[in-house]
Amino acid sequence: MDDGRGRPVGTPALPSPNTPTPQRPATAPAPLAVKIDNVRAARPQTGLRAADVVYAEQVEGGLSRLMAVFATKLPKVVGPVRSARESDLELLRQYDRPTLAFSGAQHKLLPLIGQARLRPEQPGNVEGAFFRNSDKSAPHNLYLRPARLMPTAPTSAALTNGFRFGAAPDGGTPQTTRTVRYPSASFTFDWSAERGRWLVSTDGSPTVTSDGQRVTPATVVVQYVKMRSSRFHDFLGNTTPYTETVGSGTADVLRDGRVYGVKWKRPRAADGTDFTTAAGQPVNFADGQVWVVFARAS
Repeated sequence: MDDGRGRPVGTPALPSPNTPTPQRPATAPAPLAVKIDNVRAARPQTGLRAADVVYAEQVEGGLSRLMAVFATKLPKVVGPVRSARESDLELLRQYDRPTLAFSGAQHKLLPLIGQARLRPEQPGNVEGAFFRNSDKSAPHNLYLRPARLMPTAPTSAALTNGFRFGAAPDGGTPQTTRTVRYPSASFTFDWSAERGRWLVSTDGSPTVTSDGQRVTPATVVVQYVKMRSSRFHDFLGNTTPYTETVGSGTADVLRDGRVYGVKWKRPRAADGTDFTTAAGQPVNFADGQVWVVFARAS
């Protein structure tokens, strides 16, 4: 986490930028994951429409934060970038040594990030990768130039998250709007038949990027998970929630103006997440961006 004034906490605990990065096989490209601020002062965000997957999670104070995963396209700029959380490490384990771009973390968490099977990148590691923009105040004005971390997009082969794409499953129920609420945040998805996409709203306002374009995923997954207190807290002393993404449970998949009640399963952190019907058949997502919103299981 940062210290609330835009300065990373405990930065020296991470490996030096001169530390060699373990080599990955050419057949296993690595995606870029970026922690993105999602409070009102951080909006509109930049580069969010280019993400292949956007994860929405609850953080301290019942607020929300996003993690955007890029594989098929790298925008010129992404942000605002914010701090990492413990559960991010479990979530990202399903990808093969992804690059995680973040603004800092709680100092006791930094050693765990350094030991995780990913490439951590925060300000100071790569010259010119991160910069501050004057359009917002700190800590909501840190941005990333992805090209400074990787020369080209790694391709869809980097999306080793278990997601399947194709024809819609049988059944489903018509649904044109869905809202997921956290204690101090909310996401609403409205189906646009004209666009063939879901229109995202955050905390009651349309979610647009800094170029004025609406964020419009093709598929939305409301994944019901266990949430518990982690070992860490923010600089104000608020306990950080831990979102458990390994295990099994239920989910609602929204695509094509319909909702499908499905089951999800991820036996190990290294596994992708399988979404299946009650009969055990794989559930396909629609082609395009996927939003996964983690909601507390009842």
